[in-house]
Amino acid sequence: MRSMKKMTCRALVVSMLALSFQTANAGMIGVDQAAAAGAAQTERALVVSMLDRAEAVGQLQTLGVDPSMARQRVAAMTDQEVHALAQDMQTAPAGALSSGGWLAVVLIAVAIWYFAYRK
Repeated sequence: MRSMKKMTCRALVVSMLALSFQTANAGMIGVDQAAAAGAAQTERALVVSMLDRAEAVGQLQTLGVDPSMARQRVAAMTDQEVHALAQDMQTAPAGALSSGGWLAVVLIAVAIWYFAYRK
């Protein structure tokens, strides 16, 4: 019995010495790194939410693209690519007309009014 206790104690001492040399490393991250990680997730969610809209699904199917394949492609994009796409989506005109388009609509409306109601 005594030899069993000695053997167990020796095994414990050896294991304590062998396992105690592993150290943990901790580091601080900056606010900009933490914000960038959060922004990347937010932008990716924005792009995926656009793909979930009925209009987008219909347009993708019209173009022959499977919506699930488009989601997989977005998931495979890098953070920089998602950021660029999200910026394009946020700055794109909502009605798909530029300022020149609105000018043309106004000029046509004025011409119709002029020719229809002049005396």
